[in-house]
Amino acid sequence: MKKRVKLIDGLRGFSLIGIIIANMLIFQYGMFGKDQLANYRLLSTDEGAYIWIKIFVESSFMPIFMFLFGFSMIKLTEKLESNGKKIKRHLLRRFILLMTFGVLHSIYVWEGDILFTYGLIGLLMIVFVNRKKKTILIWTVTFFSLTTLLGLAGANEKWEQPENLNSYIQKEYNAYSNGGYWEVYEFRNSGEDPFGYPDYVYLLMLLLMPLLTSPMFLFGMYAARSGWFSNPEDEKRKYIWFIWLFVPTGLVSKSLHYLFPERIWTESIYTIGGPILSVGYIFLFSYFYTKGDSVIQTLFENVGRLSMTNYFCQSIICTLIFYEYGLGLFGEIGVLNGIFLGILIYLIQIISSHYYLKIWKTGPFEKIMRIGTYMTWRGIPKSWVRGTGPSSHIQS
Repeated sequence: MKKRVKLIDGLRGFSLIGIIIANMLIFQYGMFGKDQLANYRLLSTDEGAYIWIKIFVESSFMPIFMFLFGFSMIKLTEKLESNGKKIKRHLLRRFILLMTFGVLHSIYVWEGDILFTYGLIGLLMIVFVNRKKKTILIWTVTFFSLTTLLGLAGANEKWEQPENLNSYIQKEYNAYSNGGYWEVYEFRNSGEDPFGYPDYVYLLMLLLMPLLTSPMFLFGMYAARSGWFSNPEDEKRKYIWFIWLFVPTGLVSKSLHYLFPERIWTESIYTIGGPILSVGYIFLFSYFYTKGDSVIQTLFENVGRLSMTNYFCQSIICTLIFYEYGLGLFGEIGVLNGIFLGILIYLIQIISSHYYLKIWKTGPFEKIMRIGTYMTWRGIPKSWVRGTGPSSHIQS
């Protein structure tokens, strides 16, 4: 049990380095500007770094976070069930609180929030907590298959750039590179949309979102139900098999779009390749736990134990670096230097997490999540406060 918790914490910490590298494009160039880099002066090394991020990082680390949410949801359910607690009530509070953090994060700090979406998907996935692992696997495959078919169905549809996209990107640039905090706040929450889709299109997107994002969540639930990652040494052969299956498949799927950019269908294959590569990364990272304990594993675990706090800190640090109310480096340092900066920030988080955990056991946001989940100031079930529950803590 101890190794399972350590591996999952380590995997959560590992996902955060990919998340900050991928998000560097948004921090530097904006939500819409990140894919229109022709508007910026880039070196040839930046163009190569951009493609590297697109293939190896983007869309392949966020799904790991989603997988971990599903995995931890089942483990929390098992703990609550063993203590006779109301499972759905606790999960409902947890995901509503997560959505609340996400809304506040996107309104007051940065528009690239993922927590609201994860909280919303978590609410929908509550219906699966009491299902058998075979049922969860069937739904995982079904949702992923439907997502794949939808992507392939639109493979021949050429995406038309909105006429006012460049003007919106210019407004985005002006707000982030010249505006103070409240100017950035107003732009971020203005509701302006360069695509200008009618309301029913956004409603359709909202309805399709669970279909598109739930496979990795369900896969995490299935892995937890199956007892995966509890004994890495015994699961070594499985890890190797999945690594060789998913890592090359994911990389090839994402590379085709850049090898054959004139082929429209490669964009759909790229989208499918993101979560496929995520699965490969999950087992590639887990493979190193078959070699025994190491200092590097511990460092990843420390970052993972404070994953939500570190995620918020990444947003705060990067907006202060790039926006005008901070250092004002929006669109200035380049893609390659952005990668190095992301790694530097992550190394700082490794050090700060290490020393933080020498003093406190839980991060501030993780503590609030536990308080909100269990409705106790100590952030543990009331039966544990009375000494009748197990001594091991529930994974956040």
